[in-house]
Amino acid sequence: MIAVAMLDHDGRRDIHNVRVVEYKARTERLARRFDADEVWLCLPLDQQPLIDRVLWDFRHSTITMRLVPNLHGMRLIQHPVTDILGVPMLNLSVSPMHGLSRLMKAIEDRTLALIILTLISPLLLVLAIGVKMSSPGPIFFRQKRMGWNGRNFTILKFRSMPVDVESKTGAVWAKAGEKRSTRFGGFLRRTSLDELPQFINVLRGDMSIVGPRPERPVFVDQFKDEIPGYMQKHMVKAGITGWAQVNGWRGSTDLTKRIEHDLYYIEHWSIWFDLKIIFLTILKGFVHKHAY
Repeated sequence: MIAVAMLDHDGRRDIHNVRVVEYKARTERLARRFDADEVWLCLPLDQQPLIDRVLWDFRHSTITMRLVPNLHGMRLIQHPVTDILGVPMLNLSVSPMHGLSRLMKAIEDRTLALIILTLISPLLLVLAIGVKMSSPGPIFFRQKRMGWNGRNFTILKFRSMPVDVESKTGAVWAKAGEKRSTRFGGFLRRTSLDELPQFINVLRGDMSIVGPRPERPVFVDQFKDEIPGYMQKHMVKAGITGWAQVNGWRGSTDLTKRIEHDLYYIEHWSIWFDLKIIFLTILKGFVHKHAY
């Protein structure tokens, strides 16, 4: 990790020979220009309005943000404290996928995805034949979605609609009662079987088995200013299933509730939590009233 600069409310001091600059507008652009991995704020705890201003300026970013106040002798329970280069920092917005945790998550995803794809391969073949016979066009539906760190990837699904169904309407938010699917495609969507090819995305490293569901960039641009904390869901890989989904928050349900569950998952992530969500997904089945 190479520090480019640090932000302070007056810019009068250096830390470990790293230049400290005064916070000004458009610092988020500066961070993107340097392709920074982290932003450290050197601010007293009584500078809440300025901290809120910085967080607002970075609301569309998935960058790790840390606060560097005087924490010696102080115990904080709302946010964990990290010691970097001997400097205690308060984690304001940090992904849990670092170091050993990131490795464990990758091993979990790749191992389970390989096992599951092997077990369901006969089913995948049957569904692929069904898609091909239901309407002209490719077996897989490919679409851009936003994933980890706000980067786009191509998600795979079994095609459930005619080709170019959105050529005239543009991007459409799925809702109950819509008639865009083929007859076989409607069955795939109601049973969530159209999502099975995403285990290939997991093997590729685009997705995890468990994580927040990914959304199309056009809808991300719409929701990021409407839903508090929306962009923070991109601090981990998107998932095939997630804490929000097993609690019923999927489809056209309350987006605020869904994000609350996604952020709870990120804050409390563990391998055991992942396994619990996978078990609940299997237990509750794939058919859901909000799957359409």
